[in-house]
Amino acid sequence: MLKLTTGLALAGAVAFAAAAEAREIKVGFIAPKSGGAAQLGDQMEKGARLYLKLHAKELGGDTIKLIVRDSKRPGGPIAKAAAQELITREKVEILTGVIFSPNAMSIAPLVTAAKMPFVIMNAGTAFITNMSPNIARVSFTMWQAGYIMGEHAAKEMGCKTAISGYTNYPPGKDSVAAFARGFEGAGGKVIDSIPMGGPREAPDFTPFFQRVKDKKPGCFYVFVPAGNHAAGVAKTYQALGMRKAGVKLVGPGDITQDTQLQGMGKAAVGVITAHHYHADLATPENQAFVKAWKAAYGAKSTPALGGGGGGGGLAAGLARLNWGQGGQKT
Repeated sequence: MLKLTTGLALAGAVAFAAAAEAREIKVGFIAPKSGGAAQLGDQMEKGARLYLKLHAKELGGDTIKLIVRDSKRPGGPIAKAAAQELITREKVEILTGVIFSPNAMSIAPLVTAAKMPFVIMNAGTAFITNMSPNIARVSFTMWQAGYIMGEHAAKEMGCKTAISGYTNYPPGKDSVAAFARGFEGAGGKVIDSIPMGGPREAPDFTPFFQRVKDKKPGCFYVFVPAGNHAAGVAKTYQALGMRKAGVKLVGPGDITQDTQLQGMGKAAVGVITAHHYHADLATPENQAFVKAWKAAYGAKSTPALGGGGGGGGLAAGLARLNWGQGGQKT
């Protein structure tokens, strides 16, 4: 669990700087607060704030001020401008958050120039962490879910052939490459890979899914970005009768997000996904976190992003290690 990793980071941080004078640490938080992924941005912010509340005693008297900026949608310019403003005007000590990979990529050169720690809570394209020595990621990469799902589809689900469909931007390409490696390494064959539009707006999936149905693969692996795309995937799969036609729908957990399942209804039944986090994870740490979440935000609310709380806490831990602006321990 990310919470365990973060707890260790915080514990070490407090031990390192026990004698330091308590202070307010500004943390720049960038996430979608409007548009199709606003719900995910809200979940991430709530997770960060809850984690900081639960672990306040571990901060050695310091307080964390989250300064939130809206990245709106995938695509670099808005996120880049937000990061620039947080660095130069708000004088934050750390940047964190970020749902979408293109946004993280646009921020990377800025944190390199500023020598500022950048703790990514979500964006999962694998190579992002190679873009700057100042980047740490506490969530996942697309390869983790994609590769495992490929192996599982071939070994456990009996799929001999598969087609992948993906939103055409870096994490989508990463995800289907990982699936293909796992699937074909386990004896299956990917017979087609279909780009299905860009990440900003959910397309009409019907022509893409009909093409898949006509080719009759054993499995159909789908990657779409977190947000409103997921409901369209499940509903189109059901509307075209693909399950009855023998095509099994698989993918990363983005296509079965907790925040979208209510709207999918029976269309999501039988879909198989792999993901790095789920609120039902049966560990004492996660169960305690979910209990605290429901107490804070309501019994019907469920944390859908494991990286939110963990990332917020790790950002605080790095700040407590005396990372000043300029990226050097003081």
